[in-house]
Amino acid sequence: MSGPVHLAAVDLGASSGRVMVARVGPGRLELAEAHRFRNDPVPVAGTLHWDVLALYRGVLDGLRAAGPVASIGIDTWAVDYGLLDATGALLGNPVHYRDGRTDGVGDRVAKRLGQDRLYATTGLQHLPFNTLYQLVAAAGTPQLDMAHRLLLIPDLIAYWLTGEIGAEVTNASTTQLYDLRRRAWATDLMVDAGIRGELFPPLREPGTRIGPVLPALGLPGEPAVVAVGSHDTASAVVGVPAEGRHFAYISCGTWSLVGVELDAPVLSEASRRANFTNESGVDGTIRYLRNVMGLWPLQESLRAWNRADLPALLGEAAGEPAYRSVVDLDDPTFLPPGDMPTRIADACRRSGEPVPATPAATVRCVLDSLALAHRRAVHQAQLLADRHIDAVHVVGGGARNDLLCQLTADACGLPVLAGPVEATALGNVLVQARALGVVGGDLAALRTVLRETQQIVRYEPRVTGTAWRAAARRLGWED
Repeated sequence: MSGPVHLAAVDLGASSGRVMVARVGPGRLELAEAHRFRNDPVPVAGTLHWDVLALYRGVLDGLRAAGPVASIGIDTWAVDYGLLDATGALLGNPVHYRDGRTDGVGDRVAKRLGQDRLYATTGLQHLPFNTLYQLVAAAGTPQLDMAHRLLLIPDLIAYWLTGEIGAEVTNASTTQLYDLRRRAWATDLMVDAGIRGELFPPLREPGTRIGPVLPALGLPGEPAVVAVGSHDTASAVVGVPAEGRHFAYISCGTWSLVGVELDAPVLSEASRRANFTNESGVDGTIRYLRNVMGLWPLQESLRAWNRADLPALLGEAAGEPAYRSVVDLDDPTFLPPGDMPTRIADACRRSGEPVPATPAATVRCVLDSLALAHRRAVHQAQLLADRHIDAVHVVGGGARNDLLCQLTADACGLPVLAGPVEATALGNVLVQARALGVVGGDLAALRTVLRETQQIVRYEPRVTGTAWRAAARRLGWED
């Protein structure tokens, strides 16, 4: 295929979904939003669910609004899944990873199976909502007993669009049920955890053509669906406009995914203890990273205050004293939705930090704390992976936050290159474009396209690391 083509990226996040349309060709990579829709979890009878049918309707509305496209790629958040019966029907709305059903399950499973074994097999960070723990928590429920197939969210959407069943590897690798070195489902682990291996479909690589869109859907152009890095972070890492290998990335949105790109996993005991994760990336790479609570506490604080004037609040926060109050944002108390400002104040009281007295002070506390968490993860990644870092790339929504980007540069003592904001959608369409033959080359070649077409803002460190080290020590962190 030669000349520019139109491609659609379906990008579903924890708070919203959208369909983006890209025009891709030699020296050209343009992106526009065709449709955006909300992603509102729904609590029912004490369980928090995703409204996956509303999401699917939003996807279809967006693809119709996009007009004729050559192909479609789908990326979403990780770990959550839908269950299908033997006829292919969905057995209920998927459960949200923030639901409390996995409380305490991870510790029990790790004790039974062994943390060493889990890490040596899957390379994954211990997170309470990993798919492994969700399935153990669901054991004995009628839905799981009746289930014939399990599909992660992007694979479920792809199934509804094409009728084809499969599991894309970058998202499969987040389940804690994927053998990273064998690049296959960890069937022995499944057996010992009491999980039926036949639930899991065949694996497929990014760039695989899944199939044409079902004619009954009536989508313009009858496009094909192409597997991309279906875990949104995998697509976001493709969308990092880095030059060379000596970079760290921060995909910053509701979560901050902080790490480096490697050729092989790091499965050392030090890595396990530092809670670093090894996930599959595009082209056989490893996303060696740490999940850090990202902008979620800020988003929830704005919701609690019923305020939408974030730029004004950020301006006020910039005038607040630096690192006056810091908290460990990875504390589980900050994971559920609810009154975040009160939880931040309570955390400050417990640790002896000054309690933020205004919304601006709370925002500064969150951003200083997030910059500290970025610093910690970047420094640990360098040490554990034995990889020198020259610069930090911030992509995603956090790239818009000038204060956070500057604080991250200051805290890390490294230049921060911010942008593109739409790294996930751009990485999604670049993998599609390569599969269609519109662009060629390896990841370095795809990133050259990004540097030539996308705006990037550079932030130089302007504060010495001494004060940041002192703030980190208040949280019990050492370099």
